[in-house]
Amino acid sequence: MRIEYGFELAAVEVPCFAVEAIEGIGKLFSLATLVLNVLETKSRVEIVFHGLNPDDPESKIDAFKEIVAGSRGPRSLHYELGSGGHIAGSSSYFRWVTISAG
Repeated sequence: MRIEYGFELAAVEVPCFAVEAIEGIGKLFSLATLVLNVLETKSRVEIVFHGLNPDDPESKIDAFKEIVAGSRGPRSLHYELGSGGHIAGSSSYFRWVTISAG
């Protein structure tokens, strides 16, 4: 299913993003640069990382952190792990993370 919509980032207090289960490392690089840009104007963002096995979300979070750590941005980032788990009746596992600029 494809849903198209528009919104102004300025109208959203806490922007939320998702990393899809079958996305590769390229998506994490794109997401890292997007998050760094958004944190220039917002105090925090939320991301839901998900995957097809229990290790996927945590692996994607670790890769995301490694990518962002290479940035020369002037601010450090704080990561707060949120809810995570398994969606009953599916093969999906997820973990929410709130990222704020320090």
